[in-house]
Amino acid sequence: MVRAKINNMPVTVDEGTSILDAAKQVQVKIPTLCKHPDLPPGAGCGLCIVKIKGSPKMLRACCTPLEENMDIITHDPEIVSVRRTVLELILSNHPNDCLQCGRNNNCELQSLVADFGIREESFQKFLPDCVKDDSTRTIVLDPQKCIRCGRCVKVCQEMQNVWALSFLERGFSTRISPAGDIKLADSPCIRCGQCSNHCPTGAIVELDETAKVWDALRNEDKYCVVQIAPAVRVAIGEAFGYPIGTNLTKKLYALLRRLGFKAVFDTNFGADVTIMEEGSEFIQRFAHGKGSLPLITSCCPGWVDFMEKFHPDMIDHFSSCKSPHEIVGVLSKTYYAQKKNIDPKKIYMVSIMPCTAKKNEIIRGEEMYASGSQDVDVALTTRELARMIKQAGIDFVNLPDEEPDQMLGDYTGAGVIFGATGGVMEAALRTAYYLLNGKNMDKLELNSIRGLDGVKVAEVPINGHKIRVAVAHGLNHVEYVLDQIRQAEKNGRELPYHFIEVMACLGGCVGGGGQPYGVTDELRLKRAAGIYQDDQGKEKRCSHENPFVQQLYREFLGKPLGEKSEHLLHTHYRALPVYVK
Repeated sequence: MVRAKINNMPVTVDEGTSILDAAKQVQVKIPTLCKHPDLPPGAGCGLCIVKIKGSPKMLRACCTPLEENMDIITHDPEIVSVRRTVLELILSNHPNDCLQCGRNNNCELQSLVADFGIREESFQKFLPDCVKDDSTRTIVLDPQKCIRCGRCVKVCQEMQNVWALSFLERGFSTRISPAGDIKLADSPCIRCGQCSNHCPTGAIVELDETAKVWDALRNEDKYCVVQIAPAVRVAIGEAFGYPIGTNLTKKLYALLRRLGFKAVFDTNFGADVTIMEEGSEFIQRFAHGKGSLPLITSCCPGWVDFMEKFHPDMIDHFSSCKSPHEIVGVLSKTYYAQKKNIDPKKIYMVSIMPCTAKKNEIIRGEEMYASGSQDVDVALTTRELARMIKQAGIDFVNLPDEEPDQMLGDYTGAGVIFGATGGVMEAALRTAYYLLNGKNMDKLELNSIRGLDGVKVAEVPINGHKIRVAVAHGLNHVEYVLDQIRQAEKNGRELPYHFIEVMACLGGCVGGGGQPYGVTDELRLKRAAGIYQDDQGKEKRCSHENPFVQQLYREFLGKPLGEKSEHLLHTHYRALPVYVK
């Protein structure tokens, strides 16, 4: 332990704790733009400078560990003046288009400039001659708004292991770009959106497609339907002052009807169907030897893109089942249209997702048009939905609770836990246990694969077998798991795992690239807690118990992995080049 003083207040912290983190323990907030709790310090912005009494030096609090008997000053007239000057210098290289920026009123730079009362430009303006890059059709890169904090580069390279972003040029000309100054769509980018979620300004934002949805809602020839993903319901409230993790499922159903949607579905229903297909696929491979083990889940489009680019040798291990929102999309234009006697060509499906990669998934291949047209027409992020609510002038907080359209809206506890890392695996094992044993597990919670450890492993006894599973989230953790498989196959050893879940984003979908800004591990855990609470409160907690899923197979699909299911609910994969020429 280290004992010191910060602004004359005694503080005791673990050895190695930064001055920035130590200050929080005595309720002192040191400003910073480059530091993020998910990332190692970069000391790039220079705002977190502090003094040590008796020394003329100024230290950067984010990367300087507190030492024994230090006497730190975090705020005095000179420090405030230097910080103000740093902000003025950043502004001299930053456009003044706040009103047109996607981060207006939610920008860390804007907030600090307001805090420091900067109302005039003190330095000559120098803006780099850069153009926006919206080539991915999922996120938009605007290098003019970059403040060179380095967060996006660290996220892309270190947290996600994708290496699509880097710094080019030097000095005032420094800018973010894919290596080689190519388009983002031609780079290794997997469209996960974590760069946008960690950017403090509007330099990287999601592609806003709310105008498309407003146009569709106004079009009397379209029958607009909508679905909400598991993680959206525990995050949307952050835009309206709710405590983090508040579950607003039924309020969202009411809201979406107020916006004008003619039917409101739930992606959790699609998750229950996914489990019927993917659980059956696992049993087929594990118990009957039909297919490669381990089986790897495929619900995350960022992970699918990453696998196809960097690990195509794993294609045979991938589940062919589509993601839940794609399943609801195709069923809305086939099963639902048939039951309601609606022309499928009129149905316009909107998915509300915590993920920017879903914008690309809906057009990734011909199998996403299994209904005869594009199965999901638009994918909006949680952030885009929040903007639509505010544009519509709806008093979201005081809306009554409503129910979904149950045909594609009723869900079990297993369906909702898809939103947290480990949830897909836990849901699949609940049903796999039933399919092998003919009864449910005595204890449905698998706590060993919950939480934020980068790689979580467990051994689950089922019908005399021991099923070994692994869960990885954040793509820098997946290499370890995949290398274990490769080594076992190469050396003829027993496979370390039978079933693997991977999510591209830390925490799973609750920490998705389209979720509200300011994500930290604390937020991820609170959002996940809201999801697990929903699971606990459901009368039916296993996907195979969903009566509407049972009805779907009885009336329309036939059976899991049957001919109709294979056509509508399954996909295929192909090796992709890391760089597009």
